[in-house]
Order: sequence, then structure tokens, then C-alpha cells
Amino acid sequence: MSDWTARIGFIVPSWNTVMEYETARMAPAGVSLHFARIPHTSDAEEVLVKMIDEAPHVAETLAHAKMDAICFGCTGGSFVRPDSDRLIAERIRERTGAPAATTSAALVEALKAVGARRVVIASPYPVWLNERLSGLLKRNGLEVLAARGLGDDGPAKYPPQKAAELAREANLPEADAVFISCTNFRSLEVIESLEAELKKPVISSNTSALWKMLRMVGNRAVVPGAGQLFARA
Repeated sequence: MSDWTARIGFIVPSWNTVMEYETARMAPAGVSLHFARIPHTSDAEEVLVKMIDEAPHVAETLAHAKMDAICFGCTGGSFVRPDSDRLIAERIRERTGAPAATTSAALVEALKAVGARRVVIASPYPVWLNERLSGLLKRNGLEVLAARGLGDDGPAKYPPQKAAELAREANLPEADAVFISCTNFRSLEVIESLEAELKKPVISSNTSALWKMLRMVGNRAVVPGAGQLFARA
């Protein structure tokens, strides 16, 4: 196929139904997305940590299809420990030979790409996981002004309006951007309306993950409906 420009692989938690749905809607022409699942049915810390060890094995199945890049698509699993982000990406690269990144790396780069320095967090996480996410952002030079969470590890059931509601609660006038975390938390349909309402970029785990992976394969497409992150491409 002359118009097939890149294959991007994603490793998603086994119960995740949102990342495939949202990234497929955003994928530009010529880019195909391919998914493998990693066992995950709880956001307990020990479960998230276990994924760090299992990710390279799961990535091997994607490598059979010769991916141009691979993303570890669990936000919490990639920041649950301070070195999780680096370890996961390194192990995937070593096992598959493919360029790799995690959603944690993607979200940090995306926030910086829109010029954010002070951010607020909206997520389905419990307090302790939001604190770990805040730690990731702070280690990367970003100031976290507020965080709001639902304390629910099964957020796929919520409509995008729930993410919008949480984002409004978290938002502060002095924040440069709003980050909506979790690849299993729907928000794509409300990102642009939230940006118009709040007058600032709104970035999610899924928009930042696809944005990062596209850039890893040399694609700088502008994606309609995905917010300022892509509009500034």
C-alpha cells in the first residue's frame, strides 16, 4: 500500500476499552494502530508494578508485526514508581528493537510543547495515585497547582462529560493547561469545547500518547478535534 506510512503499536491494560477507541478516531490517513493487551484488572500498586516486568514480553507480540514504534499505554503503570517510565521504554526497546515510549513520557512532552509550566490534573485516580502523577510532573519541571480524582479504577463507564466536569473542578485561572489522565477515561469529545471554555490547552493521556508516537515516526499531522496540542503541530 503506497499510502501506508507507519505502523504504531500500543500495549494496553487488559480491561482498557477507551484507548483503542479514541486513538483510532484520531489516527491520520496512512497510519495504522495495533494493540496488545497486558493483564491488568486493578489499580493496586502491586498490580501496576507487575506490568513493568510483563510489558517487554507483551511487546514481543507487537514486534512480530514489525511496528515502527511502540507505546506502553497505561499512564498509572508508567509513573507508579519514579523510574517506571525509563525502565519500561528501555526494556521494550531492548526486547523488540523498536523505538518505544510510555504515556508518562508523552504527557510531559506534550505539556511542554504547548508551553505549560503550571498545570492542574483531572483523573479517575485515588489520592495516592494523583500524588505519584504530581511527583512525575514536578520531577520534570512542571508545577502542579491542583488535582482532582474520582477514586474509581473502572472509569471507562463514564461519558466524556464526566471528564469535563472534573476538569472544571480542577481548573484554576493561573494554570497554563489542564491534564486529563488515564488512557481508560473518555474525554476526546469534550477537549475542544473545554479549551474554548477554559481558554487554555486541555491534554489527555490518549491525545498526548498518539501525538508522541506520531512524532516518533516522523508524522506531524494536524488532527481535527484533538485540541491545541495537535493544532500547534
